[in-house]
Amino acid sequence: MFELRLRCPEAAVESVGDALLALDALSVSTHDADADSAGERALFGEPGLPPPAPGWTWNLVSALFAEEAGARAAADWLAAQDFFATSRILGVEALPEQDWVRLTQSQFEPVAITDDFWIVPSWHAVPAAARRVIRLDPGLAFGTGTHPTTRMCLRWIATHAPVGPRVLDYGCGSGILALGAALHGAASVDAVDIDPAAVQSTRDNAASNAVSLDRIGLPDQARGPYHLVLANILATPLKLLAPLLSDLVAPGGQLVLAGVLERQTEELQQAYRPWLELQATDRDDGWVLLAAERGALPR
Repeated sequence: MFELRLRCPEAAVESVGDALLALDALSVSTHDADADSAGERALFGEPGLPPPAPGWTWNLVSALFAEEAGARAAADWLAAQDFFATSRILGVEALPEQDWVRLTQSQFEPVAITDDFWIVPSWHAVPAAARRVIRLDPGLAFGTGTHPTTRMCLRWIATHAPVGPRVLDYGCGSGILALGAALHGAASVDAVDIDPAAVQSTRDNAASNAVSLDRIGLPDQARGPYHLVLANILATPLKLLAPLLSDLVAPGGQLVLAGVLERQTEELQQAYRPWLELQATDRDDGWVLLAAERGALPR
């Protein structure tokens, strides 16, 4: 494996990246050339907010090639292009052979939700303390148990067991919340998402965990009312979905929302106030979990 390294201004990054892929680069990655210096600039903002800048002023672009000849040919071709005039080739170097699968797997360890409820990747042994286990591998869909919002939802499920009997995981991603509810007493669980990849991921994860979910599909598959509705999305779609999600909750049932930053708590409470009185029940690393009971009428 050989790495071609380049330094490019913001205006040239897209053209350079497209050209590298057309020149048979196996992958292309971009990093802030001023990282760890006084010139470092944050590029990504908080969820739901626009990024503070469209790109970094100067970028380190790395492209991987299977052969050294391919990397050097790509460098020569780029050097002759007008759009590359303000960029610079830093060099080509061989990368040591690595077991990339093992390296990726090493980044994902078992996650303890409670003392006896764990999320465990398939390549790991189940911890001795685990009594309830979800086997879940990183995939295209959101939800591996490592993000604070997912952890808070799973903690809520574990500490309110048995849940149900009818549960809806709205915006199911990997299906992790649906699986968690099924393991904690729900007799019937539906999981829906707008993303077909998430729907397939949920089907696959349910099968690999030998868990039976009643409905797995697009949002029109939700058939309320439910005793528990879980929605781990983001604040903006949660606000838009307020009438729908509230209406899916059965009398005496619970609504649990995540994907909300602590500073967004009040605006979510206001959005749901015509139907339900949301309360912050958990906090984790700047995120908040909001829950309401259908029988708790607004003041």
